Amino acid sequence: MKIAVASTDGVSISPHFGRSKSFIVFEVADGQIAGREVRQNSYTAHAQGQCEGHEGHDHAQPHSHADIVNALSDCQVVLCYGMGWRAAEDLKQAGIQAFVLDTETSPEEAVQAFLSGKVKPGGAFCRCHEH
Repeated sequence: MKIAVASTDGVSISPHFGRSKSFIVFEVADGQIAGREVRQNSYTAHAQGQCEGHEGHDHAQPHSHADIVNALSDCQVVLCYGMGWRAAEDLKQAGIQAFVLDTETSPEEAVQAFLSGKVKPGGAFCRCHEH
């Protein structure tokens, strides 16, 4: 099983999935973390800094998450602190479960909490980008 954690810096959890600069992808075997890799997020306009101040980017208009979903297609789970509902739906359609964490923690602790059943499905997916 692979679990992706949205990250700002490859070390800590990102406040928002689509704005994350990278994903820490944990390989899990026999209920334990067996490895990890950091994948740079070059798939979203937010991560590339193209939406600063939201100029020229209308959140009311549909936009595709296909590239980022494809980049995480080998993962079964995504953990983050925030995610737009469209991204959550696109991940779900691809068979990837998204979980919004409600307590600040390290990526490793978040994965362990998920593995022990302490992270519950759902969460507060954003319906807007005014956080």
